[in-house]
Amino acid sequence: MSRPPEPASDRELVITRVFAAPRELVFKMWTEPQHVVRWWGPRGFTTTIREMDVRPGGVWRYVMHGPNGVDYDNRIRYREVAANERLVYDHDGDIDDDPRGFHVVTEFRARGEQTEVVMRMRFASVAARDEAVKYAGDGASSTFDRLGELLGDLEVEFVLTRTFAAPRELVYRALTEAERLAKWWGPKNFEMQSRRLDLRPGGHYHYCMRAPDGGEMFGKFTYVEIDPPTRLVFTNAFADAEGNTVRPPFEDDWPHEILHTITLTEQDGKTTVTLRGVPHNATPAQRATFLAGHKSMDGGYSSSFAELARHLAAG
Repeated sequence: MSRPPEPASDRELVITRVFAAPRELVFKMWTEPQHVVRWWGPRGFTTTIREMDVRPGGVWRYVMHGPNGVDYDNRIRYREVAANERLVYDHDGDIDDDPRGFHVVTEFRARGEQTEVVMRMRFASVAARDEAVKYAGDGASSTFDRLGELLGDLEVEFVLTRTFAAPRELVYRALTEAERLAKWWGPKNFEMQSRRLDLRPGGHYHYCMRAPDGGEMFGKFTYVEIDPPTRLVFTNAFADAEGNTVRPPFEDDWPHEILHTITLTEQDGKTTVTLRGVPHNATPAQRATFLAGHKSMDGGYSSSFAELARHLAAG
C-alpha cells in the first residue's frame, strides 16, 4: 500500500519580516539586479548575477560565493510576477529535477509606510524541508537582515554618476591600479602617493595624501568584492603611516568607515561609473553627519572624477 502524500503545510518553511520602507521600494530591491547583489544571500556571502529576467517564464541565474571559497550555482524560474505584490517561482541548483529544489511564493503587503514580506517555501518532502531548516534557516534570516540594513542605508546613501569617454576596461584599470589611482584619487591640489595595493577580497590599498602645505593624511581601502570590469566594493577609512585604521581628523562625528560600491557599464565606447557610499558600522549620529555632508561629498568626488576624466583622456 502506498503511503499518503505528506500535507503541503508540513513541507513548508515560512519567513515573515516587516521592513520600514514602502512596498514599491522593497519590491524594487527584490527584482532589480543592481540592488539584489547588495543583499541577497547569508551574511559573508556575495552574489554574481549571470542573468535576471523577472517575468513569467523568465530565468534568474546567479552564483553565490561562500566565505569558504566555494561557489554555489542557482537558478530561479518565474511563474508569476505581480508588480509590488507577489512573486512566484521555482528554485533549483541550475539542473533539472534538482532534489534540493523548492517552490516559492513571496508576498509584499503594504502596512502603512512599512511593508510586510511573507515568503513561503514548499519542499518536495518533510525531510527536505527539515534539511533546509537545519542548513539554511539562519542563512535566510541573515539574508533578510541584510535587506533591512540596505533599506536603512538607502535613507543616507550618497550616489554620484559620471560618464567617461573611455572603454570600461581602461576605466576599471584606473580604479584598481596603484599608479593610476595616484593620478586622480583624493582632494584637489593634494599629491597622492600609493604605498601598497593588494587587490583581492580582504586586501588593502594604503595611500598618502600630501597637502600643499606639506601636511600628510593617510587612507586605506579594504576590498570586499572584486568583479572585473563591472563592479568594485570596498570600505574607505583614514589610516596612519603603517596602514592601521584611525578615527577621522574632523571635529564632527564622521563615520569611521564608508562602504563604497562602484559599478561600471559601457555603451558606444563610453563608460558610466556609479559610485554609492554609505556609512559602515556607524552610529545614528554618524549616519546623520554623513547625510548632512552629502553636498561637500558631491564637490569632493566631482573634483576627483574630473581628474579621472583628464587622466583617461591622456590614455
